[in-house]
Amino acid sequence: MDLGIKGKRALVCGSSKGLGRGCAEALAGAGVDLVLNARGAEALEATAAEIRKAHGVGVTAVAADITAEEGRAAVLAEAGDIDILVTNAGGPPPGIWTDWTHDDYIAALEANMLTPIALMQALVPRMMDRGWGRVVNITSQSVRAPIPALGLSNAARTGLTGFVAGTARQVAEKGVTINNLLPGIHDTDRAVALDTGISKAQGIDIATARKNREATVPVRRYGTAAEFGATCAFLCSVHAGFIVAQNLLHDGGGTNLTM
Repeated sequence: MDLGIKGKRALVCGSSKGLGRGCAEALAGAGVDLVLNARGAEALEATAAEIRKAHGVGVTAVAADITAEEGRAAVLAEAGDIDILVTNAGGPPPGIWTDWTHDDYIAALEANMLTPIALMQALVPRMMDRGWGRVVNITSQSVRAPIPALGLSNAARTGLTGFVAGTARQVAEKGVTINNLLPGIHDTDRAVALDTGISKAQGIDIATARKNREATVPVRRYGTAAEFGATCAFLCSVHAGFIVAQNLLHDGGGTNLTM
């Protein structure tokens, strides 16, 4: 399927690896020029070079902390006018509610709620002026069904979900759609970290921890970054103009809901 976005320009955050890279690869495959952002310069530059070689699109890499005001300023200055925005930041550490301090909550809000909002406030007005734009926020299945060990993520990402629910409906008439893409467990570094925590807590090896988690997913496996990226690219396509303010689960059926 031709996604109809060849020649568009996208900013993809957290895109040196994992789900962010999966999104960047899929958009590049559709002919989209990219501005990639992540904290680690070496991994980011390597990813940029590989995507340029594989897809022949323009790729600009900006190593910066997108959750810090100065980092966002650097990325936005380099990005210029953007047609597609994919927000993404690593999730807060797991734990239980008695572990977390006020500062822990503030850090989670900065990374997983306030930073995506700041990026939308900076970029969506120009999308509206041009009459077309796409925003996809990578959040979590936990906004539909809270995960006890991920309370910081539950809180911050649900706040972003509320913001999108109202804002997306205000900008849709200008040709700009905003949606959230909710990953379950995928084969990324985040999964390794979570499985490592389980293995230590339960005194089992990581392979067993992963096997046990896979058994809770109806498809009996972890998702892939490529699958996730393809879904993101569709939401960014010309075919998704009637999809507004949705929270699309990408979890292999792992979130047990009727609607």
